Amino acid sequence: MPRRPRIILPNVPQHIIQRGNNRTVCFYADEDYTKYLEWLKEYADQTNCQIHAYVLMTNHVHLLASADKPEMIGTMMKALGQRYVQYINRTYKRSGTLWEGRYKSCPTQAETYLLSCQRYIELNPVRANMVQHPADYQWSSYRTNAQGELNNLISPHELYKRLGLDDTNRQSAYRELFRYQLEPKLVDEIRQATNGNYVLGNTDFVQQIERALDRRVSPGKAGRPKVESVIG
Repeated sequence: MPRRPRIILPNVPQHIIQRGNNRTVCFYADEDYTKYLEWLKEYADQTNCQIHAYVLMTNHVHLLASADKPEMIGTMMKALGQRYVQYINRTYKRSGTLWEGRYKSCPTQAETYLLSCQRYIELNPVRANMVQHPADYQWSSYRTNAQGELNNLISPHELYKRLGLDDTNRQSAYRELFRYQLEPKLVDEIRQATNGNYVLGNTDFVQQIERALDRRVSPGKAGRPKVESVIG
């Protein structure tokens, strides 16, 4: 079955997931996380990509990124992935692939889903029962977005900036969003869109993209098409 072509749109954030091959570990030590983030920053700068949120889990990575030239996100991910694999293979005397094929992604409508997607990303360690609160996890953007920890990798999205008149108010408003877990339906919606390379957005946004690209960009309905009966 052919792979679905990516949906790439200028200045529309993309939620990205890259998993370890067969869900195996891709970060072994603190230095590995540090190297990955260092090179993510390097290649994001080279390709003019903005990173709005991230989390590095033991066997996979989540990013929320956007770019004026959206094809640059693929360029960034390819360069980062190759360099990190070379580092891991050299450091741990291994060979072969590290990643599970190409990364998965979905364009995310900022007005309705951006902050939810950031919460989804930064709450990953909580859902995985690794920590009680996202602030307890070192390898995510939560401490920057919610607590003001310095991190030159993060470029706040305009929707995030609208949360308050200054950094203190924005961070306070952002922390309020984490008082409750995401609804399971929303979690499933984000997962389905990302794993299927569909658009994550409301009906109007999805239809707008479908008209522009002249193809379906949302999951089809389950089951066989309904056959109309003909009475003659």
